[in-house]
Amino acid sequence: MSLRRRIAGAAALAVAAVAATMGVVGYLTTRSHLVGELHHELRARAAPYLQAHGGGLGAHAPHAGGGPGGGAAGPGGTGAREPGGPAGAQRVGSGEGGEGVGHLAPTYVPPAPPLGGAPGYFQFVDPDGSTVAGGGGTPELLVDARAVAVARRASGSFFTAEHVRGIHLEVLTAGDPYDHDAVQVALPLTGVDSVLHSLLVTYALLVGGGIVLAGLLGAAISRSALAPIERFVRQTERVTSSLGEPAPTARLEVEDAIELKRLADSFNQTLDALERSLDAQRHLIADASHELRTPIASLRSDIQIFLDAGRLPVAERRDLQQSILAELDELTQLVADVLELARGSVTDARLEPVELDLVVREAVDRARRRAPGLRWAVSLAPTEIVNAPDRVSRAVANVIDNARKWSPPEGEIEVRLEDGALYVRDHGPGFGERDLPHVFDRFYRAETARGKPGSGLGLAIVKQAAEAYGGSAHAANAAGGGAEMTVRFGTPPGRGAKGAPSAAAGVS
Repeated sequence: MSLRRRIAGAAALAVAAVAATMGVVGYLTTRSHLVGELHHELRARAAPYLQAHGGGLGAHAPHAGGGPGGGAAGPGGTGAREPGGPAGAQRVGSGEGGEGVGHLAPTYVPPAPPLGGAPGYFQFVDPDGSTVAGGGGTPELLVDARAVAVARRASGSFFTAEHVRGIHLEVLTAGDPYDHDAVQVALPLTGVDSVLHSLLVTYALLVGGGIVLAGLLGAAISRSALAPIERFVRQTERVTSSLGEPAPTARLEVEDAIELKRLADSFNQTLDALERSLDAQRHLIADASHELRTPIASLRSDIQIFLDAGRLPVAERRDLQQSILAELDELTQLVADVLELARGSVTDARLEPVELDLVVREAVDRARRRAPGLRWAVSLAPTEIVNAPDRVSRAVANVIDNARKWSPPEGEIEVRLEDGALYVRDHGPGFGERDLPHVFDRFYRAETARGKPGSGLGLAIVKQAAEAYGGSAHAANAAGGGAEMTVRFGTPPGRGAKGAPSAAAGVS
């Protein structure tokens, strides 16, 4: 899925979530308000049945009548349902000046309100679970254990929603402490359901319309927001297509968002590093091909002469063989150096602890065997680093061999290892002022060095190995004559099993 569609979809989902949340909250709030009003109306309808009656009889006129005021008592009397009395009978008290003796007299009982009608439907629940419909009709409402418990306690109340004969009702069951039973009053939920249904349709349309609108706005926003990125992508495609050309100078210029400017700066830095790497590779290939021509041409010439060696004296033939072997060794060393430099400053070699003082001592021992006339002043502090062992060994050997080559006969070479840095000083002619800035350049050889064996890659390998993991290599002319090399391999010195870093010095 494209980023533009993701942004549009995310905007649509966000709006849909907000709209749906607001719809649900609005729906529930409206429903709670409407049902609350209905509960208030049910309590008002039930109030006349739950009030105390005159004369202390505790009788409900609505038992005989059809609702509040449905059964009227005679003047001075109370309307009551008399136990054991005939249906529709009402106890009539004496009138003014009467004898004060009640008698049963047939009265008119209004019919019960219809179930689901606006006046409300009511019935009474006795403690034994029997029911009597208001107005003498047939009980319609469900009587469960909760309703019987309220009738027995003659206190408490609760609301229930019921479906009776297809009519949705809200029912209040309340205990009557005066008649010691319970009254159930029901009002229809038809109006509430109608309002909620209309509200649900409205919210559904609003949510749906909001999602569609959010999708359209999200598409427009994503198109506007991604326009700078699309321009940036076109620039990067144009720049990357120019890589590898002789002089690619294209750079990214962004005038939009700050984030894109930072990204462009980072990409430009990457391009610069890539260009430097490509230039280094091109120069390495050109220099290597140039440097390889001489030993290959010389070796070819010697081999051609050797083919006719039968006509040469034995001594000359022996010298020719030694020359061919030496040129092969030089060519092999040159190829190895080129391959080492081609690996670059960053390597995927496996890093492991390296005892640098032991590596330096082994390199000094090899150089001592090659030049037995030199004197060596060696001071090595126990040092452990984490690096690539083969690179470290190659770099250390190159530094010491360079000092050996430039030392005068019976000269002295100082080798010190302290604070994680290797110092090597010879007492030769040192570096020329013109040559010092180019000491670590590939294939660079001073005029005085062109008659000596070598390819000009040794110190370049030292610099690359040192900088591969954050180290450094530095060349300078020492006070009193000679050259001094300082190499750090980038890892602070460790304290191994050798104990404290005490120096082991010696002159031979």
